[in-house]
Amino acid sequence: MQRLPGARVAFAAIAAACAGLLAVGYYLQFVDGLEPCPMCIVQRVCYMAVAALALLAAAHGPGATGQRVYSVLLGLPALAGLGVASRQTWLQHLPAEQVPECGPGLSFMLEMYAPFEVLKRTLRGTGDCAKVDWTFLGLSIAEWSVLCFTGLLLLLVFLFIKARPLPIALESSR
Repeated sequence: MQRLPGARVAFAAIAAACAGLLAVGYYLQFVDGLEPCPMCIVQRVCYMAVAALALLAAAHGPGATGQRVYSVLLGLPALAGLGVASRQTWLQHLPAEQVPECGPGLSFMLEMYAPFEVLKRTLRGTGDCAKVDWTFLGLSIAEWSVLCFTGLLLLLVFLFIKARPLPIALESSR
């Protein structure tokens, strides 16, 4: 069975990139004192899922079919993260009078509500999610997250397309 070393390296790079992004988020939280809103936490969970699956893919060293399967599996949490980051970016660009009121934190919601209600309230967003407390090169954390998830998805599409099917050995006719 043919193994694709380039795919193994790409999956390891994806895992490392997600770990780096998570490290920046934790630095901003624990060193700079920025508290993540519920939408930020959901995006972190998406990065964690992508990193874990990418690490598994890198360790597995899949062939062409496996590369496609892992690309699709990695795309699911990446798409979810892109959706949440896009929603948060949209909230951040609303006029002040249209920004939703601030709501309870994620830990409170997890204690008080059923899981699907927590998800619904988190995705709806609050005023906390609309605040921009930090920017780099003029972009908020949510906007950077949109760019990172988009880049990740483009790389996964490339890995999916790049995977070549294994040659099928045909039995000779008697």
